[in-house]
Amino acid sequence: MGIVEEAHNVKVLGSGSRCLVLAHGFGTDQSVWKHFVPYLIDDFRVVLYDNMGAGTTNPDYFDFERHSSLEGYAYDLLAILEELQIDSCIFVGHSVSAMIGAVASISRPDLFTKIIMVSGSPRYLNDVNYYGGFEQEDLNQLFNAMAANYKAWCSGFAPLAVGGDMDSVAVQEFSRTLFNMRPDIALIVSRTIFQSDMRGILSLVTVPCHILQAEKDMAVPVMVSEYLHQHLGGESIVEVMATDGHLPQLSSPDIVIPVLLKHIHLDIEART
Repeated sequence: MGIVEEAHNVKVLGSGSRCLVLAHGFGTDQSVWKHFVPYLIDDFRVVLYDNMGAGTTNPDYFDFERHSSLEGYAYDLLAILEELQIDSCIFVGHSVSAMIGAVASISRPDLFTKIIMVSGSPRYLNDVNYYGGFEQEDLNQLFNAMAANYKAWCSGFAPLAVGGDMDSVAVQEFSRTLFNMRPDIALIVSRTIFQSDMRGILSLVTVPCHILQAEKDMAVPVMVSEYLHQHLGGESIVEVMATDGHLPQLSSPDIVIPVLLKHIHLDIEART
């Protein structure tokens, strides 16, 4: 195993001829895909990895400068694909990884046959003629709460993000992976994500994109999926799922897995 693979806990499963890469969002790790992977390994070579900063990664590998922008994570993704000698893949990115995949595809569109974005957003802050879902004061309160008492913040944030009560298995699972992050790194990563604005690069993304969005998501309003559809540079399609929460693949796998499988096999017809 190479250095990059080891640092990101890369796992390669299945024996199909086509490659499918699964990338997770903030506060989780590759285990967020555990319900989905069994449906893939007969048909695909499945690549799982952890974003740097996840609780499962070595914090010594976290580069506070490199990982202060989504471009740094995109370079990590490209390094993983290079080390595994992958020349083409279907990329499924959840939350921030939807944008990480988009950024990586701009410099190497040849590596991506399609990007499936699950609960992705180019900007979380509201702006003139743009509704991202948060005001700056909302984010300042979130960052302050994380800095003051990270464990208490995790307990409050997990049910809000997942959509459910504290007793649900999905909330407990997200609480576990969230709490596994080193608090100072979690704060840096959350700032990088929530303060990001990737709207300006969307037109440069030429790879076909499948935009999957929960009907109710505290982090990403439904209208953001339409914004992505209108502004991405290549072909795109939107599907709003009848799910609640920002981690639908964890909280509603019975609904999300068939949708994901459909879009993996679906090719978007070019607009005439």
